[in-house]
Amino acid sequence: MRRTPLAGIVAGLALVLSACGGGDDGGAGTSAGGGKAAAGQLTGRGPITLATGKDRSGFMQKMVDAWNKDHPTEQAKIIELPDEPNDQRQQMIQNATTKSDAYTILNLDVVWTAEFAANRWLTEIPEDQVETAKLLPATLTTAEYRGKLFGVPLTSDSGLLYYRSDLLKKAGVAGPPKTWAEMWAACDKVKALPEGKGVDCFLTEVGKTEGLTVSAAEAISSAGGTIVDDAGKPAVSTPQAKTGVDFLVNAVKDGRMPKAALTLDGEGGRRHFQAGKLLFHRQWPYQYELANAGDGSSKVAGKFQVAPIPGPSGPGAANLGGHNYAISAFAKNKASALDFIKFSAADKQQKDNSLATAQAPTLTSLYSDPDMVKKFPFLPTLKAAIENAKSRPVVVKYGDVTAAIQGSVYDALGGKTPSDKALTDLQAKLTQLTAQ
Repeated sequence: MRRTPLAGIVAGLALVLSACGGGDDGGAGTSAGGGKAAAGQLTGRGPITLATGKDRSGFMQKMVDAWNKDHPTEQAKIIELPDEPNDQRQQMIQNATTKSDAYTILNLDVVWTAEFAANRWLTEIPEDQVETAKLLPATLTTAEYRGKLFGVPLTSDSGLLYYRSDLLKKAGVAGPPKTWAEMWAACDKVKALPEGKGVDCFLTEVGKTEGLTVSAAEAISSAGGTIVDDAGKPAVSTPQAKTGVDFLVNAVKDGRMPKAALTLDGEGGRRHFQAGKLLFHRQWPYQYELANAGDGSSKVAGKFQVAPIPGPSGPGAANLGGHNYAISAFAKNKASALDFIKFSAADKQQKDNSLATAQAPTLTSLYSDPDMVKKFPFLPTLKAAIENAKSRPVVVKYGDVTAAIQGSVYDALGGKTPSDKALTDLQAKLTQLTAQ
């Protein structure tokens, strides 16, 4: 997801390191069911790597360069993985299943924590090394598994509705829609304008990627349903789930979405919006800075605003995104890795990153920082969205679960399977995948 994914570097986490020795522990860290990790497990100093998605802004490399300047014997190197989250996850899993030490720090999507921790691919991080009180509570839960900490929340994210405020004003629409019906009505009014010709109504990711799992989860949650309940049981064979999926199905069928919607990924959608061809766009906060660029790359700079995503009867339930830094269980130089995370989490680093990239912080104080609010006036909206956001399924076999969701919902979107049958089939698949 996108970093997606304001998905910035958490600052102000006072990661207090205990004294660390110079040798590599060579172990796999504490298991998911084990006791509290001893500080001695985070040992070993020397070169480290950071396995991550694309560094589009270049800020991550600047951060690494700054670290390397002051740590000549503990040089950090970025290893860029494929752009698609599913491919990133698979590459990290391949590295872990071979017990390779090629990746030291993993930049994990928040929904991968349970899977990686349960398989003992991560080193537990003692909570007394992280000042958790400074974090938005929702972000901290994404780094935990069975009450233990397996990562440091460095980014957060929540879906927002980007909308062309200039076109709504021209059409006499007072403000952003709070419901799906209001959104369709606003679309019709804009379409009647000369300026509305060639402008598609709405887009959320519906291609067969992780973005579709996000879109389905948001639509179902907005309708009052859930994919997997708090007890870990599948719950998609419900009227609420059908309402959510039918919203997506009808948006495609009725031409409310672009013709290419079923093949557009997050970046394709961003380009479509920035080209001035989209009225409403469900997207992550990172798009804000790019769409407002004054270098000519965006035709909508200064012409859009953001709001909470709509739902069937009021504001919808956005999906909780973001990324956590975790230490591979098979890595060497874990003490250096934790020091690097501490460096990455400094107050200045997080603020500078957010200001440069529009990525969402996990540090509560930055949401009221004057410099931040001045540049990103939507921060209060984003903070509320994160606090009220719903997670994708928190399950050990996440890769299989998200693939099942994508397959069933995509078949419904393409008209191959009626939505009620698609959800009945999905219920059966998820029941098998989540069986203990």
